[in-house]
Amino acid sequence: MIADLGGYAALIDVGADNLGAIADELGPEAISTYVGSVTDVNLLAETIAQFASERGATDGLINNTGIIRPAMIHKMTADDWQQVIDVNLNGVFYSLQAVGRHMMERAESSGPVSGSIVNVSSIAGRRGAIGQINYGAAKSGVLGITMSAAKEWARYGIRVNSVALGVVETDMTETIRSGKFCDRYLGQIPLGRFSTPRDVVEPVCFLLSDAAGYITGQHLSVDGGAYIGF
Repeated sequence: MIADLGGYAALIDVGADNLGAIADELGPEAISTYVGSVTDVNLLAETIAQFASERGATDGLINNTGIIRPAMIHKMTADDWQQVIDVNLNGVFYSLQAVGRHMMERAESSGPVSGSIVNVSSIAGRRGAIGQINYGAAKSGVLGITMSAAKEWARYGIRVNSVALGVVETDMTETIRSGKFCDRYLGQIPLGRFSTPRDVVEPVCFLLSDAAGYITGQHLSVDGGAYIGF
C-alpha cells in the first residue's frame, strides 16, 4: 500500500523467504529488505543508518512485530513469557527508539520534521486475553509506549499513534478463525467478520500521512467494533 501511494519502504524480518517473496513482488524500486530480529538493537541502528544514507531520510515507521506463545497462566513457562515480551514489547521499543533518534537528529539540525510512527497493538492489550497473558501484557505496554513517546517527541514534529487490532486474517490467527473457536470470536465482532489485511493497512497509512497531521498519542481501534469504549 505504501508503494502504491508512491512511498519507499524498508522491511525488517527474521524470515528471509518471506522478505524475498515480497521483494520479488514489489521490486527494488519500492522496497529494501533486511534480515534480522527487532530484538537486535545494533542491527536496528545499523539498518536505519544504512537506509537513511541510501534514501536520504526515514519519515515513518510501522511497528508491526509480533509472535504468540499461548498458554494458561499457571502453565506458562518463563521462556514463553520472555519470548513474547522480548519481541512484542522490547522490539517495539527498540525500533521506535532507533527511528526516533534518526528523526530527532534531523529536527535538531534543520527544525521540526514531519515524522510519524504507528505502533501495532491489539484489543488484547485493552481488555485482556484468556491464554495469552504474555501477549496481552506486551500489547498493553505498546499503548503506554505510544503515549509517552507522543508527549516526548511532539516538539520535534514526530507523531506517535497506535492501532489496536482485532482478529486479522493472517497465519498467526488461523487457529481461532477455524473450528470450535470461529463462532466464539465472530460473535464478539459487531460487524460480523474478521479483518482483512487491507482493513488494517488503510488506517495505518492514514496515520502515517499528513491527513493525520494533528493526531498524536492516540489509539485507533481497527477491530470491527470488538472493543468499544472511551
